[in-house]
Amino acid sequence: MKKRFFSIAALAFAVATVSAQNKWFQDVKVGGFAMGQFQSSDKVGDESNSFNIRLARVALDGRSHDHFYWKVQMQVNGTTKEDNTAIRLVDLFGEWQKFSFFKVKAGQFKRPFTFENPMNPIDQGFMNYSQNVSKLSGFTDRTGEQASNGRDIGLQVQGDFLKVNGRNLLHYQVGVFNGQGINKKDADNRKDIIGGVWVMPIKGLRVGAFGWTGSRGGMTWTETDETGATVTKTGSIAKNRYALSAEYAQNDWTLRTEYIHSQGYDKDHTGDKADGFYALCIAPIIKNKLHVKARYDLYRNQKDWASSKTLYEIGADYMFTKKLQLNVEYARVNERTGHHNYNMFDAQLNFRF
Repeated sequence: MKKRFFSIAALAFAVATVSAQNKWFQDVKVGGFAMGQFQSSDKVGDESNSFNIRLARVALDGRSHDHFYWKVQMQVNGTTKEDNTAIRLVDLFGEWQKFSFFKVKAGQFKRPFTFENPMNPIDQGFMNYSQNVSKLSGFTDRTGEQASNGRDIGLQVQGDFLKVNGRNLLHYQVGVFNGQGINKKDADNRKDIIGGVWVMPIKGLRVGAFGWTGSRGGMTWTETDETGATVTKTGSIAKNRYALSAEYAQNDWTLRTEYIHSQGYDKDHTGDKADGFYALCIAPIIKNKLHVKARYDLYRNQKDWASSKTLYEIGADYMFTKKLQLNVEYARVNERTGHHNYNMFDAQLNFRF
């Protein structure tokens, strides 16, 4: 896996060197990041403690002429499995950016759903994305879709309006996607429509709402018919979702909260509704250097308390430099469907290049 990763990095550097000499490309850059991890859990029957490479990415991006931005990004996950999940293409898109109020993006990229989904894993702030974003935005989606890091293949338009004192008061984004996740063709010829809008009434504050309607095709599940026999069925699973979001990020403080509701069966065809909510605070002790943080993170896979899982998290991060950061975190977990209470500890060393 390491050989393949460094081969990709070398290829990206070579392409960037050649591209930088081509008048069709401007400001070509090679970059990326890696996240080393130690995590432990005392969950009864599933105790663990292990070092891990959470993920590493290499990205190549740049501009063609004055109005066209493009990006290619590969990801390696910390796994020993020799399969397609070990290394994969996560981003491949171009965006026409001539007008700030109307930009057009095509390819494979982040779904325009929630504030947290588009964030870099380091900037997101905690040991993982919140449960509702992970389960309902296409990371480890409840439909059983392959791990897709919140991405899909499609076409999107977005823009900003009403600039006052250098700040746009209104942003919109809407796109049409396959609905199958990364590196997959549409399985049922029914597209996902995803969009959102947010307002920014004061500096650092944004309040938004998002909607998503679509399906995941090619699903197989079992049901009991009227005679009591178990039958196997195939078809599509609906995805009808909405999110309500708010964030304040100013003077090195971050306060963010999001609620997501989903209608549509999970991968086992056992529940038609789910929801989740999180609220977090990241506060500076030493500005741009040392932070403390806390998060309440709830997810209900059947939209009832019997299926809930809640994480109560506290932690801190220290930035040695702008490109090297240490995160530590403790979580008390209440899981209604299994062992009710257990503890987790997570430490990550993240660096950018």
